[in-house]
Amino acid sequence: MIVHGIALKIIIFFQTLVGVMGNSFLLGLYIITFFAGPRLRTIDMILTHLAFVNNLVLLSKGIPQIMAALGLNNFLDDIGCKFVFFFHRVSRGLSLCTTSFLSGFQAITISPESSRWAKIKPRVQKYTVPFWLFCWVFRMASNGPILIYMKGPQGHKNTTSILDFGFCSVLFNPSLTTSISAFLIFLPDAICLIIMIWASSFMVLVLYRHRQRVQYIHSSRLFSRPSLETRATQSILILVSIFVYCNLINSVLTVYVQFAKTNHWLLNVSSFLAACFPACSPFVLIFSDSQVSKYCLTIWEKIKPPSITDF
Repeated sequence: MIVHGIALKIIIFFQTLVGVMGNSFLLGLYIITFFAGPRLRTIDMILTHLAFVNNLVLLSKGIPQIMAALGLNNFLDDIGCKFVFFFHRVSRGLSLCTTSFLSGFQAITISPESSRWAKIKPRVQKYTVPFWLFCWVFRMASNGPILIYMKGPQGHKNTTSILDFGFCSVLFNPSLTTSISAFLIFLPDAICLIIMIWASSFMVLVLYRHRQRVQYIHSSRLFSRPSLETRATQSILILVSIFVYCNLINSVLTVYVQFAKTNHWLLNVSSFLAACFPACSPFVLIFSDSQVSKYCLTIWEKIKPPSITDF
């Protein structure tokens, strides 16, 4: 079990490193494109915010995990633990909000013109930034109880009600107040997951109907080359599938660890699953979204040194 724990911590280290590099690449690409390249699409603005908050998720969780793996279990005091866990929960909630908004926006984008959802697309584009501001304020307010319950690794005397994370601990005292606080924290997460599942089901249905229609119009050779909109929808479906799958398993593990005896190996598995989506999402977009390669090519054309033939 000790060997497995060490191996898992090494995997978490590389997961954090690779994930931060991938999200930073996308974030830098979209920022440079915004100032120097072609006009960004609305969906690119959403992906920019997603890459930013995913980096916050990886850094706020990965760095403490890595330092704990190096044996530095007491490097955070009470204030440090409150700040790190609060930032992690807020950024994770923002990642969830942004992913659900992304799936809903794409579902509206590919909806038929006759659909009522197509009529609200201009409104969605208009209120994208205010929606993010609302999510930031709401997530910071709803995660306020973390600033009360989170302590340092030796912040409690009664060890029977402590959930130990190795570098921090939280006072876990089952009561009506605690249950209400947990309900208020996880209710928005459940709503966002429901939106993602609905939007994904809707997108699959739209793509299926579109396939059925074009089969009567185009040859199989033409149909084998999906449109840019279809490829974007498929990449978002992959993102949502990874998010839902990893977070459902992670939620089950989190509940089990809270009500069972603390198991550091399961805590490491939970941390790995929680970081799977923010670490994998940039590479799904890099390899599946043709706009990413287009932006890279445009930027390269602007910054590449002149060749000899240009003189």
